[in-house]
Amino acid sequence: MNECVLVVDDDRQIVNAISILLEREGYRVLRAYNGVEALALAAEQSVQLIVLDVMMPRLDGLSALMKIRERRNLPIILLSAKSEESDKILGLSMGADDYIAKPYHPQELVARVRSQLRRYTSLGDINAQRRAGEIVNGRLTYRPEERLLLADGEPVRLTATELKIVDLLIRNLGRVFPAEEIYRRVWEDAAAFATENTVMVHIRHIREKIELNPKEPEYVKVVWGIGYKMDKKKSGH
Repeated sequence: MNECVLVVDDDRQIVNAISILLEREGYRVLRAYNGVEALALAAEQSVQLIVLDVMMPRLDGLSALMKIRERRNLPIILLSAKSEESDKILGLSMGADDYIAKPYHPQELVARVRSQLRRYTSLGDINAQRRAGEIVNGRLTYRPEERLLLADGEPVRLTATELKIVDLLIRNLGRVFPAEEIYRRVWEDAAAFATENTVMVHIRHIREKIELNPKEPEYVKVVWGIGYKMDKKKSGH
């Protein structure tokens, strides 16, 4: 295991503690102490995951997150002293893959990192049928081996988490998945508090990227009181 994790926090003790934890697990760790340093390292180094504090000088975590997202789709876990649900939803809506409130349990942090990296490096869902070649559904074309989704022939920029949700739905066209099941399969974790909101935020992001009119989606539909599904379309529709 030699995946590289970038740890970013203006508190050097926190960076040091997380770095030691992750190095014990066999990860290579890079350290940064503000958003500007994080951007530079993310651009220069081969980084597979970022643990990113929200409250930092020079460039805060959310601003750094948006700038990193312009260029990279790697997993980003936000770390914040703010445990309010609205802060978590804001972070996720801006492109974070996960959110951990301080004070955190060390083993939980390690488990979240491991889960995100596993999903990022091997997106295949063990519960879904593996299909060779493309899956075509109306305007959408999905290439599982390349981890690539096309809409009207153009690549769609999805985060690792969004892509895993698309992977699940497009391999199971027409099947309705409760939010709890999507969370369990995609985050590889037991459904937790605010699971529904977490999944809803990612579904909204996917719609904004693939639907012609996100307010009246053709593809990713909500089945009220049950969950979400991707409608099966004829080619060209």
